Parts: sequence; C-alpha cells; structure tokens
Amino acid sequence: MSERRMNELAAADLAFASLGRVPMEMGQTEVYQAIQADQLLNLSFWANIVLAGLSILLFVYMGRQVDDPRAQLIFVATLMVPLVSISSYTGLASGLTVSFLEMPPGHALAGEEVLTMWGRYLTWALSTPMILLALGLLAGSNVTKLTTAIVTDIGMCVTGLAAALTTSSYLLRWVWYLISCAFFAVVLYILLVEWADDAQVAGTSEIFDTLKILTVVLWLGYPLFWALGAEGFAVLDVAITSWAYSGMDIVAKYVFAFLLLRWVVNNERTVASMASGLGAAGSRGTPADD
Repeated sequence: MSERRMNELAAADLAFASLGRVPMEMGQTEVYQAIQADQLLNLSFWANIVLAGLSILLFVYMGRQVDDPRAQLIFVATLMVPLVSISSYTGLASGLTVSFLEMPPGHALAGEEVLTMWGRYLTWALSTPMILLALGLLAGSNVTKLTTAIVTDIGMCVTGLAAALTTSSYLLRWVWYLISCAFFAVVLYILLVEWADDAQVAGTSEIFDTLKILTVVLWLGYPLFWALGAEGFAVLDVAITSWAYSGMDIVAKYVFAFLLLRWVVNNERTVASMASGLGAAGSRGTPADD
C-alpha cells in the first residue's frame, strides 16, 4: 500500500473518531491516536489526572497530624479516591480502557462503532465504595449498613458496565440500566434515611448533611448523562458526555474529599468520641460534643 493511501486511511479514521465512531475495528494504538485527535475528549481525561495528583498531595499534607484511628481510616478511604482516579484516567487517556463498540439495532447509532469509555466503570466501582465508607464512618453507622451500601454500590457499577458493553440487544442495554438504577435506589435510601439518622446520633449531622446533598445531587447526574449520551439515546456526543462525567467526578470526588477531610482535621475529637469499631449506630447513645 502506498504512503499516500495510508495517509488517506489514517485521515478517514481520525475523521470518524472525531464523531465518536470508526469504520473498522481499532487496536489500542489506533484508539489512543483517536483520543489524541479529539482535543476536547483528551482534555477531559487530563484535567482529572492533574487534579487527582494535586489532591493526593494536598490530602496527604492535611492528614499528616491525624492520630485517631477512626479519623485515620476516614482519611485512608478518602485518599483512595484520587489514587484510583489518577490510575483510571491514565488508562482512559492511554486508550487502555477505551473501546469502540458497534451499537445494536434500535439504537440511534445502530451499526456504527461508538467510543465506549468502559474504564470509567472501573473507576466508579473502586472509588465510590471508598466515598461511602468514609460517609458511613462519619455518620457512625454500623457494619451491616456499611456492607449493604458498599455491596449495592458495586452492584450498581457492575450492572452499569454491563449496560454499556451489551451490543447484542438495545432492549437489554436498558434492562441492565434499570437494574443498575435499582441498586442505586438502595444506596440513596441508606444515604438519605439510614445514615442521616445515624449522623444525628453521632453528632456529625451538619457536615454529613452537606456531603450527603452534594453526593446525591451529583450522583444522580451519572445515570442522566448515560441516558443522554452515546451509550443511551445519543443526544450528546462522546466528548460532551465525557466532560460531564469528568466535571461531576471533580466535584463529587476531590471537592467532596477536601470538605470532609478539612472537617475531620478540625473536629478530630468528635470523631474520636464515637463508639469504637466500624460503626456506632447499633447503640443509640448520646451525640458526641463538638
């Protein structure tokens, strides 16, 4: 094949990639090149890589003098969030955890190969349980509620991944989506009802309510943008959807973590006064003093 013909094919592939689809199966190198060619998409990955790195440094510095074991566990769980994110977003930027999948009949882009960022589901499956662990510890919840929240959260992420990867049936994509939403409903109930009550008992309701609202509002955005994006109704293109996910990740992870860790540093005595163990909600005692 002549060099001119190869250049023409490469240009055609990049043109298709800019629209979120390609005419043929692509290897990791070609996927990486397609990501590089879409500056808006590529920037959505690197913005998180940079902010995750800065967050790691900041959070390590903030927690350097925390001594209470419970407060330390909250710090460790929260620190895992940017650590997971920087690894996952590097995978996305490199093309390692990105694929082009042909959409099934019935989809708005049926027959076209659409860029699917399945690595995001790995991020969420590993980072959102750490967010819930930190929130549960802050609320003084018990092991049963913590386990239920974390397991259902992982179920939400895994079934969301199944929805994104299913190419055999458009209907089954939405079946997986609804199963994921059902798991999400359980997580929302624990956050809004069970842990809200526990936080009242633990004396941490003020900061918990702030973080609860922040988490719930932002997490509701993920299934919304999935439905509107190329994986769902294809109203939004891939780059816009990626920026929506990245923007929500920035606030739901790094801003959330900063607010939580700042409060823990300033109120370590309150955290230390909770009942020993992973949770205290099983024994409804007197709220801890600030």
